[in-house]
Amino acid sequence: MRLLLERFLPESVKQGWQQISVRLNLSETRTQILLCYLGLMLLFVGASMPMIYRTLFQNIEQRLQADLIDEVQEFLEALDSASPQTQLDLEDLANQYLDDELVDPGQYFIFIVDGQFYSSSPAELPASIQNGSPLMEKWRSLSQMAQSQQTVADPNLGTVIYRVEPIFLGNQMGGAFVAVHTTGSAQQQVRQIVQSVLWVMLLLLVIAAGLAWLISGRILQPLRSMMETARSISEANLSKRIAVRGQGELAQVASTFNEMMDRLQASFLSQQNFINDASHELRTPITIIQGHLELMSDDPEEQQEVIAIVNDELNRMNRFVNDLLTLAKAGRPDFMQPEWIELESFTEELYQKARVIADCDCALDAAATGNFQLDRQRFTQAVLNLVENANQYTPATGLIAIGSSKSRKNIRLWVRDTGKGISAADQKRIFERFARGTTAQRRSEGAGLGLSIVRAIAAAAGGRIEVKSKLGEGSTFTLILPIPKQQRAKRGQQDQQGERSAQLL
Repeated sequence: MRLLLERFLPESVKQGWQQISVRLNLSETRTQILLCYLGLMLLFVGASMPMIYRTLFQNIEQRLQADLIDEVQEFLEALDSASPQTQLDLEDLANQYLDDELVDPGQYFIFIVDGQFYSSSPAELPASIQNGSPLMEKWRSLSQMAQSQQTVADPNLGTVIYRVEPIFLGNQMGGAFVAVHTTGSAQQQVRQIVQSVLWVMLLLLVIAAGLAWLISGRILQPLRSMMETARSISEANLSKRIAVRGQGELAQVASTFNEMMDRLQASFLSQQNFINDASHELRTPITIIQGHLELMSDDPEEQQEVIAIVNDELNRMNRFVNDLLTLAKAGRPDFMQPEWIELESFTEELYQKARVIADCDCALDAAATGNFQLDRQRFTQAVLNLVENANQYTPATGLIAIGSSKSRKNIRLWVRDTGKGISAADQKRIFERFARGTTAQRRSEGAGLGLSIVRAIAAAAGGRIEVKSKLGEGSTFTLILPIPKQQRAKRGQQDQQGERSAQLL
């Protein structure tokens, strides 16, 4: 391919291409696509040129052989009409035939009379087929029809295609007619055709390369938009997005990039809110501690009061930090330490602990039977967090109830209260970090992490938490934990027997 281009391309084109290649940024995707496209096209052109040359030459060679047969047939018709009987008649026929027939370039008619070269058209023959040449000696010695071809040393002739037709005078051979075609001129024509085709293909290649450059730039526009968007992103501006057009791969990349930016923006906003809320939660007890310590007098009684206040605030800070650590660990693989527990005794254990926490009446709705594998410590923390949350919104005359149930696919643990309920707007955000219900409904202040911890524990176990609430009637929080398939198969029969026994009781 390189030799082919060096042979046909002018020097000015080569120098221009070298200047363009220096300016192109080879690391750019658009340039790489163009170079790959040009490489494939040049490979196609380089591979097709020899095939085109060979095909054209074979077609011309076949045409020359067919013309050779027609010319010999035309001579035989003239021979039959003349019917020469003597050598003199044959010479007259040769002279008349050569005078009447016009030959094309690369075409030769030769007459051999009595074993010797007599005449030809044109009169001047190339050296390779002149009288005395090996080919002429071969033709003089032939006594029967022969058709063949032979490559000669003269590059202008190429291959000599010939047919020898013997001429008989009565029963004796009087001479021969030789029709000759050389492929030199045909090869030159083929070279000119191939060169013209090559120039046309190179011109089309330049046009195609220009179109490919423009089209690739249009196709890669979403990638450039992504780069520009990525460069313009800062902490102060995370709202920029890429316009998604079409349904192709680049459109999917743009859509995925936008989704990533949505998650990044949400994560950044969550981080900002977390830092702001955490600093606010820590600032309050620190301010209280600092203020009381600065104003503390030498009075022992006042000092004891200040120490009590400081201890209370430090305990609140300690609980807050522990809650943050719990949320931070929730995504770790070792966050859950599951063990086999008996559901009925576990539910009763939770009920007894809830009675201590609740400032109102406490009840046990139901206790499921059977065994289940879960983290006792984490789910005790989750249920008691729900009880503490219910206790903040339930009056002393109200009721807090807990319970558990079991179905074929999941376990349910719930905490129900008869408090003031949760508004629909609050239900959408109460599981977010530092989220709180309406303060007028609360009897105590907290950091707003309790329900976030409950949701994190449920999610770590592959479950979820649901809330159903109505203002003025109360709320029900339900932990829903899936039962693994292997656990269903292993414990299914035993659990069914336990449920039947409970129903009989």
